[in-house]
Amino acid sequence: MADDKSGRDKQARDAEERQRERELATELERGDEVEPPVDPAELTGFEAELEALTFPTTGVAVVAAIGDHEIESTGGRYSIAELLPETDVETFDSPDAIRVQVQRPTVAAAMKQVVEASETVRNAEFSWSQRKAYEKTFEELESIDADDDDEGIQVISDWITERVRDKERLPSSRAVRREAAKFCRTNGYQVRDDEWLGV
Repeated sequence: MADDKSGRDKQARDAEERQRERELATELERGDEVEPPVDPAELTGFEAELEALTFPTTGVAVVAAIGDHEIESTGGRYSIAELLPETDVETFDSPDAIRVQVQRPTVAAAMKQVVEASETVRNAEFSWSQRKAYEKTFEELESIDADDDDEGIQVISDWITERVRDKERLPSSRAVRREAAKFCRTNGYQVRDDEWLGV
């Protein structure tokens, strides 16, 4: 491969794709941690609908095909349209990628809100690593205030959306973690410096 800009860009894209695949495999293995209030039996009909899709596919195509399908979780019923961003920018390489999203409904709903808000900003780049950092922050909030109807997740996703609207750019993942830590401390949740939110 030539050592020029296009060669380096291809190497970076390939490295990012390998990282996505590793993270997807890890997420599937960790499926029973933190939130997964979605009963595997609940996903049976959903699995059949997923297999009928052609991959890779976009969020728009998934929502158009199976957006009205509902899944039951410990937090209530969610339609797929409530959990996946209805955008062409959001792509799913396999059924597993969609499965990982819907297994954590509150995090998925927050990410849907953020991704759709990012679409309103011209030339906004929402990198995979920034997206994963946002998701990790939402997951940490979920584990901290699991008994509070995930108020922290909604507060932070609203904060990100307001930032996007007011400043016309996505806040850094560090700023999101800092805001989440501030929310936790204000509401009496302890955040240690060696934790994800301890920035």
